[in-house]
Amino acid sequence: MSENFRKVQNYIFDLNLGIKEESEEELFFVINDEDNGITNLTLIVDDPILVMEQFLFELKDSSAETLISILQKNREIIHGAMVLDESGTKVLFRDTLQISNLDLNELEASINSLSMLLSEYSGQILQYAKV
Repeated sequence: MSENFRKVQNYIFDLNLGIKEESEEELFFVINDEDNGITNLTLIVDDPILVMEQFLFELKDSSAETLISILQKNREIIHGAMVLDESGTKVLFRDTLQISNLDLNELEASINSLSMLLSEYSGQILQYAKV
């Protein structure tokens, strides 16, 4: 097992997060923390970084006004950002962390940032998804 995979796995256990799926071969985890709104957060151990992604919503309106609003919200997110996938239709939360000096507090802060985004901006996210 990869040393970095094990490191991330141990942090997930330390944070009492539920592992929905994991693959040692493909070096990823899918975790849930439903009490904090986190469902299917994917952690990809892609040495030298850890990539964190969670689907937020399907973008129904890609007008300049909507995209500007999303970018403005990114300024308020502590760690990570809302990004578009390759198709330009799905909005994801994404954060990348350097694995070599990753510690438990840093991973926890990124996950908490996602949780805060989901709780503080849930109304706005629902609005974006409905438009």
